[in-house]
Amino acid sequence: MPTFTSNDAQINYQTFGDASQPAIVFSNSLGTKYSMWQPQIDALQNDFFVICYDTRGHGASSAPQGPYCIEQLGQDVVNLLDHLQVEKATFCGISMGGLTGQWLAIHKPERFNHVVVCNTAAKIGQEQAWNERAALVRQQGLQTIAATAASRWFTESFIQSQAATVQSLSNDLAAGSAEGYASCCEALAKADLREELKNITVPVLVIAGQQDPVTTVADGQYMVDRIANSQLFEINASHISNIECPTEFTQALRGILN
Repeated sequence: MPTFTSNDAQINYQTFGDASQPAIVFSNSLGTKYSMWQPQIDALQNDFFVICYDTRGHGASSAPQGPYCIEQLGQDVVNLLDHLQVEKATFCGISMGGLTGQWLAIHKPERFNHVVVCNTAAKIGQEQAWNERAALVRQQGLQTIAATAASRWFTESFIQSQAATVQSLSNDLAAGSAEGYASCCEALAKADLREELKNITVPVLVIAGQQDPVTTVADGQYMVDRIANSQLFEINASHISNIECPTEFTQALRGILN
């Protein structure tokens, strides 16, 4: 797997398709790795230059000592585009990756044609809860978090019908870096982009899961109400909507890519 150095981290990435095609970069959620985007990679790589990477602290990327901050997560994406000599791309991020996307839309608009933020919010959760989770993970590892992740990620019907997929994602979380996960929790604890949404000028698509208990449709509507050139797409899924409803998710993406 190719890697490159972004400040203090080695970032693992992979590209699919022809570099002369329009570029789209995908950003994973907390506790996953870039392979979570496999349905979209399969669907889009013939028509687009698909760029995937493991967020610092995740997958095969390194996990430098934290805490991390949202600026670092965003700058890693800009550095990846620079490394690949991609001047402008569409960005698609889910959950934590969606927060990264909002930061990029605010601070690096010139690098993006569109920004798609999925199952996310301008502020996710409460600072104290994230810091407590970071401390717990550093102390006990990721097994406990992984054991309960599925109920936060997917609807009960999906958990029952797609047990192998759910188990694979839970295993990836359990096998991840506790330090990397905890450091990203600390980035989420501090990240609050609510006041800056009004500064976004890039076209934004917000995808919200109708059954998402973590980042709700109301969170999606909050963003759309404050971002001038934005639209909301609701999907009948829980928190990892690109895996639970891959066809509808990819259709929504294609709508703006085309």
